[in-house]
Amino acid sequence: MAMEGKKHSHAITTGAGRAGARAMLKAVGFTDDDLSRPIIGVANTWIEIGPCTYHLRELAEYVKEGIRAAGGTPMEFNTVSISDGITMGSQGMKASLVSREVIADSIELVALGNLFDGLVALSGCDKTIPGTVMALARLNIPSLMLYGGSIMPGQHHNHDVTIQDVFEAIGAHAAGKMSEADFKDIEDHACPGAGACGGQFTANTMAIAFEALGISPLGSASVPATHPDKPETARQCGRMVMDLVRKNLCPRDIMTRKAFENSITAVLTTGGSTNSVLHLLAVAQEAGVDLKIEDFDRISEKTPLLADLKPGGRYVASDLFEAGGNAIVANRLLEAGLLHADEMTVTGRSMGEEARQAKETSGQQVVHGLDDPLKPTGGYVILKGNLSPEGCVLKVAGHQKVYHRGPARVFDCEEDAMKAVQQGAIQPNDVVVIRYEGPKGGPGMREMLAVTGALVGRGLGESVALMTDGRFSGATHGFMVGHVAPEAVVGGPIAALRNGDTVVFDVAKRRLDVELSDTEIAERLKSWTPPKPQFTVGVMAKYAKLVSSASEGAVTRA
Repeated sequence: MAMEGKKHSHAITTGAGRAGARAMLKAVGFTDDDLSRPIIGVANTWIEIGPCTYHLRELAEYVKEGIRAAGGTPMEFNTVSISDGITMGSQGMKASLVSREVIADSIELVALGNLFDGLVALSGCDKTIPGTVMALARLNIPSLMLYGGSIMPGQHHNHDVTIQDVFEAIGAHAAGKMSEADFKDIEDHACPGAGACGGQFTANTMAIAFEALGISPLGSASVPATHPDKPETARQCGRMVMDLVRKNLCPRDIMTRKAFENSITAVLTTGGSTNSVLHLLAVAQEAGVDLKIEDFDRISEKTPLLADLKPGGRYVASDLFEAGGNAIVANRLLEAGLLHADEMTVTGRSMGEEARQAKETSGQQVVHGLDDPLKPTGGYVILKGNLSPEGCVLKVAGHQKVYHRGPARVFDCEEDAMKAVQQGAIQPNDVVVIRYEGPKGGPGMREMLAVTGALVGRGLGESVALMTDGRFSGATHGFMVGHVAPEAVVGGPIAALRNGDTVVFDVAKRRLDVELSDTEIAERLKSWTPPKPQFTVGVMAKYAKLVSSASEGAVTRA
């Protein structure tokens, strides 16, 4: 019979027949007392490469303190991480989205192999966050995710800057609008220490998404990476997972259809990253929840944009923390009747109960009131049309533009588009098309922050539109459409585009079209042949073979 809380690990640690396993565990310091307790995996995404997860090795120690204090035995293990900010604009960026699947697979394997009774996953940068939660959904053992927290803003000429400013400075420098000294200064000071990128970019977007989903404690993600409160936040998570083990409260009990709607609503009201569409669709599939790309647009229609956060707004994550954190966002949504208040969270309390505990700083200006929204509807919309029958994502937070009609400038990879931007070959009203960068075609669906940042830096952010079957960074702003599906490499209509074709973006009608007949598009595709794959062996080739459409979350399937 299993001991209390040792629903799974007793099969490895209990009885005479497990003496060999115990002997090996004792070799690394575990005692008989340790092995008599519930075994809790601590999945760490620490790497020494980049700030987003650099501090997680230390943070894990505080999580383990909490687990031990609550009667469990932590066993820490590591997985991979790819920094989007470092790999952006290079071939290395192809590995980023692929790493999401590897993170999920590796955590699942270690947890299954070692029969953990519970799990705490530590995340930091963009793909570690959904990757860890995908694994929790698959495993469905008592568990939660702790986000490592945001970086503090840097300082340049006495004002706050983030990594977004660096990428836009690249365009300004190339256009002769920024001096060498200023360019170097912004590079040197944009990222002052540990933590994920500071705006409502992908990391902070997914952090609030998973708090609203209930799989992270509400308010835990808001605490910046280097804040004095972060160690106690980690200890609380260690104690909390033991409560989940005792109650046998599992992720799929929490990740319901209504919880996903809460998550989407939180993203939209904060002007979050378009990558949330990709990641929430993926997590929903792992959790067995029927979520469609159209749900994001339906929820956006009734969700006001309330948070004034970068890249479209003025403030960064540390400002939101000082204002009262993600809890005040949840409280606003509760007040508006937009939050499913009865959904359970890892705290053991409902989302409504958690939201009612919010403590808002008097006079804060980061999160607007319901009577003063930044926009009446959410931060992005889903477009369909003859260029994207399966749908694509347009971020509307941060600009007022709702229509664009212009000639296509077609590029078959990000590098060619970047070269054209830097050489001044892109003109106002152009539609920059970057294709063969989708999940299969990339492979890996690279983010286009280098290109979009350079366009903004050259002063073209509002006069040029861009569409791609790749992705955008959460730091991207401007009239930019990503996740165009079907992607070019599988013969999606984007593959039929030619230079000079007239492309129309119509937000009101939720359309993305080229002014060509269906017959003309079909005729062009008849003579089209896909490019040869860049990878024929190894992980990238496996991924390209197994990955699904962006409209389905770009998950890998057997």
